This record gives sequence, C-alpha cells and structure tokens, in this order.
Amino acid sequence: MAKITAAEVNKLRKATGAGMMDCKKALVESEGDFDKAIDILRKKGQKVANKRADREANEGAVLAKTTDDKKHAAVILFSCETDFVAKNEEFIGFTTKLLDIAIDKKPNNIEEFKAINIDGRTVAEHITEMVGKTGEKMDLAGYEFVSGEKTYAYIHPGNRLATIVALNKDSYDEVGHQLTMQIAAMAPVAIDKDNVPQEVIDKEIEIGKEQAQQEGKPEHMLEKIAMGKLNKFFKENTLLNQDFIRDTKKSVAQYLKETDPELKVVSFKRIALGN
Repeated sequence: MAKITAAEVNKLRKATGAGMMDCKKALVESEGDFDKAIDILRKKGQKVANKRADREANEGAVLAKTTDDKKHAAVILFSCETDFVAKNEEFIGFTTKLLDIAIDKKPNNIEEFKAINIDGRTVAEHITEMVGKTGEKMDLAGYEFVSGEKTYAYIHPGNRLATIVALNKDSYDEVGHQLTMQIAAMAPVAIDKDNVPQEVIDKEIEIGKEQAQQEGKPEHMLEKIAMGKLNKFFKENTLLNQDFIRDTKKSVAQYLKETDPELKVVSFKRIALGN
C-alpha cells in the first residue's frame, strides 16, 4: 500500500475542496494517484471544486495578448514559488517579454518556445538566469495560442487568470470581449459537446453510473441516469451550451446566433493559477 503523506492529503484538499479524511481515504484507495483520487471523490458524491486544470502552479503570472493584426493570440503562465516574487516588477516584466516572444515567433508548443534563441541564448537559459537572480524555482508552466479571422485576449486583474478566443469573423469586438469574460468565469472544457474528448465522456458516464448505484437506483436505470448527468455536464461545461453570464435566459449559442447566425467560435484557451 502506498504511503500517503500529510502534504499529499493537503494538496488534494486544496485542489478539490473535499474534507481531509475523505481526501486521505481517496488517496489510499488510489494508491497515491492524484487524478484517480479526484475521480474516487466524485464517484462518492463529493462536490469537487473545479481546480484540476489550475493546481500545477502555486504562484506566478498569467498574461495574454493578440498580435497587431488580431489574427493570433497567445496566453502564457510563468510560475514561481511565492506571491512576493510574482508581484515583483522584474518578474512581471520578464513574463511580458516571454509573451512578446510567443506573439512574435508563434511556437507550436512549450518545448519549441524554450528552444527559441534570444540574444544568443535560448529562452530556457534566460529562465535559468532568472532563477539564479531570485533563488526561486521558476518555469514556463503554460502556453497556448489561437488563430482566426479575429482574436481577443483578457487578463483578469491580479494576473492569475487569462483567456483567449478566436472567431471566424471580424467586426464583433463586443462579442469577443464577452466571450473572453464568459470563458474566464465559467471555465468551459470545450466549444460544444461534439468537441469533448471521448475519454472525458466515458469518464463522466462511469461516474454518473456509480453515483446512481450508490444512491440505490435500480440497475436498469443506471445508463439513463448517467446520460442525464452527462447532458447536464455538457450544459455546464461546454461554451456554446452554457448560460450566457450577461443574460442567463439564453445560452452562449443563442447569443451568437442573435448577433450573426454565421458567427462561430473557432477556438479558445484558458489558463489559471492554482489557489
């Protein structure tokens, strides 16, 4: 049996909001596998906080911007250990330079990003130099980009959360702004239900069945109940099906259709620091 430390239990508690004992039991049952422990908590009916995508970084800065022609946008997370360093002007300035490099060079992934040569040294070497200055562990922990007819970027105050979105049409700046705010607030996992990875769907169905089973529902009803829970998952977690935060009487899809029936979201990305 895997030895579970207090630090691991505390990490799971912070990531999920579940109780300490529930977290310890889940980690024991999963033999220390963090993601499996989260699923175990969910299967047992625990209300798990939506922090799975945000838990990797403790402190740092999340910044986003678009290219001058608005056809491309990037968002980056540069992490550090303490809030004190994260708010330091030199740290923010360095993160801003990294974002400018992303906008200019448009690397395909973090590995390409770190290999870019700037003033005779790679980005990775520049990061190492920053680590030497501060004594804190730092890393380019997140990088995403989108491209489209027009892109938009939003940085939430405090530099802990940022979003980018691409549309298939120009001249809809208000829509673009509203969508970046929607994505920041509601953290969708995909544009529409057809874009949700099959493994995520399978996992939600499995969790739905186990929840229904633990609630004592008849075996022949488990599939139907799980599909109902899956549809609720789609409504709450896919952008187009979410309630539009500025007018909850309509969905985001309805908001777009009312604006222009041909207006579509090409892609979006959201990066947030852990709490």
